[in-house]
Amino acid sequence: VIMAEPIPDKGKVLTTLAAFWFRLLGPVFPNHLVSTEVDEWKDLPQGAAPVLRHRTMRVKRAEPLPVEFVVRGYLTGSGWKEYQEKGSVCGVSLPPGLRHAEKLPEPIFTPTTKAEEGHDLPLTFREVEDLIGAERAHRARAAALDLYTKAHAYALKRRFVIADTKLEFGILEGELILIDEAFTPDSSRFWPAAETAPGARPPSYDKQVLRNWLLDSGWDRTPPPPALPPEVIRATAERYREICRLLSGLTPEGVPAVDQENSE
Repeated sequence: VIMAEPIPDKGKVLTTLAAFWFRLLGPVFPNHLVSTEVDEWKDLPQGAAPVLRHRTMRVKRAEPLPVEFVVRGYLTGSGWKEYQEKGSVCGVSLPPGLRHAEKLPEPIFTPTTKAEEGHDLPLTFREVEDLIGAERAHRARAAALDLYTKAHAYALKRRFVIADTKLEFGILEGELILIDEAFTPDSSRFWPAAETAPGARPPSYDKQVLRNWLLDSGWDRTPPPPALPPEVIRATAERYREICRLLSGLTPEGVPAVDQENSE
């Protein structure tokens, strides 16, 4: 859903964090990032650089694959709901007795459609093979699982877990590359490691803050969504800024530090 109210500094945070992950994980799997140095781009219209700075990446143009490559490492969200009903997540059978927020025995691959309107729908691996070809499907699945595993290991060193994530791949000159964004609070669930345990409800450092408010509001998902209260906008912005700083060590220029904002 697209909200009417902007989240302050969201574009800067997402760009900074996505570029950080693209650079960190580039040796693991190729991606589309070329540069974030707007001031070095010579072909911009006059006056564009200040607007684009920290909000823009120059990337290689790839042909996107029509699949969302979702990897889940912990039991939560729609996966938790399905597990309670069926003992599986997107058709992947799991051991009995798992609890909310429990780490799965191993990360699972649960692809979905890439819907232009409405909600993404689960896909079987066979359906993914039919959509993009068996060889690409196997390579993309292996890459998604490997990227998640490497990113999660890094996040743990920063005292966070990545509960799940969504990745996208494209084709460039016949080769598979990672595109779009990677391991941002728009595409992933981040929880503090110290507060993550079976049965827990860890605080979210991602867009789940906004999702939770929408669920509690009683909205029936019929557009338009309800207006966001200032405190929800502020809380979401703070979590986005904080996860960027804690994972990457970076604070984009012009973005207030969380402690600074709270002291005003």
